[in-house]
Amino acid sequence: MSTIAQTTSEKSYLNRPKAIGIKVRKPSFNPKAIRRHFFANSPIMSHLLTALSSTFPIGEQFFVHSVRNVRDKVSDEKLQAQIAAFIGQEAMHSKAHADFNDAWRRDDYNLDRFQAWLARQDKFIKSTHPKLQLAVTCAFEHFTALLGGYILRNPEVLSTLDDDAIKLWVWHAIEEIEHRAVAFDVYQAVYADDKVRRRVMRNVTTGFASLTFYSASRLFMQDWKKSVPKIMGNAHGIYLISKMLISLIPEYLSYYKDDFHPSEIDYSKIVSYWKERLADEYGMESFQEEVHPPLYS
Repeated sequence: MSTIAQTTSEKSYLNRPKAIGIKVRKPSFNPKAIRRHFFANSPIMSHLLTALSSTFPIGEQFFVHSVRNVRDKVSDEKLQAQIAAFIGQEAMHSKAHADFNDAWRRDDYNLDRFQAWLARQDKFIKSTHPKLQLAVTCAFEHFTALLGGYILRNPEVLSTLDDDAIKLWVWHAIEEIEHRAVAFDVYQAVYADDKVRRRVMRNVTTGFASLTFYSASRLFMQDWKKSVPKIMGNAHGIYLISKMLISLIPEYLSYYKDDFHPSEIDYSKIVSYWKERLADEYGMESFQEEVHPPLYS
């Protein structure tokens, strides 16, 4: 009977409605065309983003895993459709950043040891209770939405990026914003334990900050011969990071409110602006289909 029930449940996913506002898109960028110090010619800022990228293939797969863990407990069809779109987007992100990371596996710039350590951490966290796994995903999804929103709201920072870097990071930022509430809504539907959610966020914040600093430092030291001489670029990178962290404090702290919901921050205008730019200025076909639908009907 359990097998029949499982098959019926799986078939019901095939008949679900499409998610509104969450679209799975194929990225189109050349990772090998992205310069090592691609962000504002700043080694510090570039290594920070590359360090984040190195966590995405494993991290995005874990996010999907944590939601799938409890998917059969979600009865709302709309949320089921959003889960499907969330899984599709995260799968694309994992692959795109794996391609980006593979482009850096050369010379003295190696991510393999760090990613092997991440794989061990991933194995450990997957051994914990599904509730904790989903709470961890909610916390990280809040971070990725904050960072995505900051990137989109600060086009003067993005103006220093090569076209292929823009295509990767802006595409990723848009989709993180689109699905930012999915894991949270699943958590609330299944557990609704805000005490645990907030406690996990505190732990994730400490771990995320330490992890990012450690991995970025390792990359900087591997690349020190090319990184250290760029004094102005590094100073600018420190300024950008400091400015970003200070400006994001209010949005970060909102996570601890009793009535918090990820969708309370309105990104609609800035997301629409960047969709149009990616479609028209950067020629990304997946966005052209959205921005100019009559041409593709």
